[in-house]
Amino acid sequence: MKLIIRILITAVAVVLLAKLLPGIAVESYTTAIIVAIVLGLLNLIVRPILIFLTLPATIFTLGLFLFVINALMILLADSLINGFTVSSFWTALLFSILLTILQSIFYGILGQDNE
Repeated sequence: MKLIIRILITAVAVVLLAKLLPGIAVESYTTAIIVAIVLGLLNLIVRPILIFLTLPATIFTLGLFLFVINALMILLADSLINGFTVSSFWTALLFSILLTILQSIFYGILGQDNE
């Protein structure tokens, strides 16, 4: 149940950000749910590998390179999902930062712990 709530929270955040940010487009609510699921899977599988491979860059930039990895996850989701488009790397970077902030706010409101 907790996983379903987290997916729905992420989907709502994706829809809100798609309406607010130029350069982000989501065709439907179903597509937003698919984006939430794919982002969750990418963060579970691909992100740890990228963090390990780019560990020197992450250490050298004092962790700021993790923002780049988050933006790459968004761009990878863009390439995997029809109906979800991101116009540029900078839009993906802003989207990933705002998505993290919105998820934290929603989890706080709904009493979900952000693990």
